Amino acid sequence: MRVLMISKALVAGTSQKKLEELARLPDVELTLATPSYWLHDDGSKQTLEKLYTEGYRMIETPMRFNGRYHLHFYPELSKIMREVRPEIVHIDEEPYNFATYHAMRLAGKHKARVLFFAFQNLYREYPLPFRRIELYNYKHATTAVAGNQDAADVLRRKGYKGSIHVIRQFGIDPVIYQRTLPPRQHKPGEPFLLGYAGRLVESKGLPTLVEALTKLPDYCQAVFVGFGPMREVLEKQAANLGISERVIFKGSLPTYEIPRFMQEIDAFVLPSLSRPNWTEQFGRVLIESMACETPVLGSSSGEIPLVIDDAGLVFKEGNADELSAQVRKLLDDPALYADLARRGRARVLKYYTQAEIARQTYETYQEMLASPLHQ
Repeated sequence: MRVLMISKALVAGTSQKKLEELARLPDVELTLATPSYWLHDDGSKQTLEKLYTEGYRMIETPMRFNGRYHLHFYPELSKIMREVRPEIVHIDEEPYNFATYHAMRLAGKHKARVLFFAFQNLYREYPLPFRRIELYNYKHATTAVAGNQDAADVLRRKGYKGSIHVIRQFGIDPVIYQRTLPPRQHKPGEPFLLGYAGRLVESKGLPTLVEALTKLPDYCQAVFVGFGPMREVLEKQAANLGISERVIFKGSLPTYEIPRFMQEIDAFVLPSLSRPNWTEQFGRVLIESMACETPVLGSSSGEIPLVIDDAGLVFKEGNADELSAQVRKLLDDPALYADLARRGRARVLKYYTQAEIARQTYETYQEMLASPLHQ
């Protein structure tokens, strides 16, 4: 099967491991079309990392309106399709984006079967022309892949009648994300590091973590990796609370350095806050930490409790008292700490590896090839 995958998310090198796993499966001839960079809405730029490229072809292609989530597209995609002659076009974009519509139209001309990816887990009505784009893509897609069950439910509510497969977008490579440093064994009085990695934005609820420090022993510290507009807010909050020396900012790290960071902290915290137009869709950093046998604490926002299940600790979103109480459980119970570290990795190996997600995606491709071609 000749597969063309179109994805801006795959500029991240560690995510490319899924493609190597896909390319190993029987009869897969895989090509990736991806931009040289992607501009996030907070102004940061993620440049293409070519880390895992064996077994498939990667085409670095221009993008128009880079950073414009709904409007971007690939002007050379028609040329790429003529060259690749795909049987399956895997569009790693939401159905209401112009990039999906553009690729869907081109795929139809080449008589390829098409899937789109949906991660939008809140029902939202979109104005013209995006609603028409959405309906066009619903009509012409062979199937859809939803990143979680809520996203699948939203598709049904909005009128999509085709088949849906609930598959995580990306997993992790357990060889990359594993503990290579000695297990963390906290000794009394030594720093106990509560880590966070990701964008420093309001929706991630980071002030909850800073506030929780005031309710914990002085040796507890928060370490933030990433950039974003909340850094200044967090610095001022820490200063007002008199705990500036306990709040550390490391800036940004390339994706290949994240596994070591996950091992150098004592616990990972994702304190996301739900908003009217957003709730946590997955929390990939959770499974990265779990794979490295570092216990995780997550808020009750969106998918977080489902991702963690019984392999970590959950607190009510925005509640610093509950977060600090959960941290104290780790401080006071070394057996619980060790058990969560073990259970976290076991859960990732069962559900969240790139190989497992590649297998599920491959089964979707096989079903697509057996389906009638949309006209």
